[in-house]
Amino acid sequence: MFETRDGEQRLETDPAEMAPDGHVVFIGRIVSPWTSREDCPKNMRQAREAGVPATIVFDQAFRPGLQNLERASHVVILSWLHHAPRNLIVQKPRHAAEPKGVFSLRSPARPNPIGLHVAKLVGIDIAAGRIEIDAIDVLDGTPVIDIKPYYASTDALPDATIAGRDET
Repeated sequence: MFETRDGEQRLETDPAEMAPDGHVVFIGRIVSPWTSREDCPKNMRQAREAGVPATIVFDQAFRPGLQNLERASHVVILSWLHHAPRNLIVQKPRHAAEPKGVFSLRSPARPNPIGLHVAKLVGIDIAAGRIEIDAIDVLDGTPVIDIKPYYASTDALPDATIAGRDET
């Protein structure tokens, strides 16, 4: 159980205990050097600064889906952050002056703990069901929900901002 900070709120019912309304399957797992939350980078920038590559290993049934992925320089990875609490709806980040709603944060603690990562594709072995990426900001063994090619022409929005936040 995670401790609640001053100003935080939990949901009355933990989403992990609710009946599912979709059938999400895991297509593979991430092999990363990070084995504890304390050591794991907080975001992809920090992961890249650590300079440690990672691997995604796909289950046998999903390996044919990797065909032609080598055309992409970068990929978008959707992961299931299985160690994160799911019932925290208002959070008080350590660096914030006041509590914030979960949907205004990038925190892994959320009703559906889906991680979003953009990584450089370093190598691919379809037969072995492995792709190598430049970095990752999740724990070893994290399940993968999906992977998609990153398209700079449609995915990058250079004018996007968050008010009051320095993104440098």
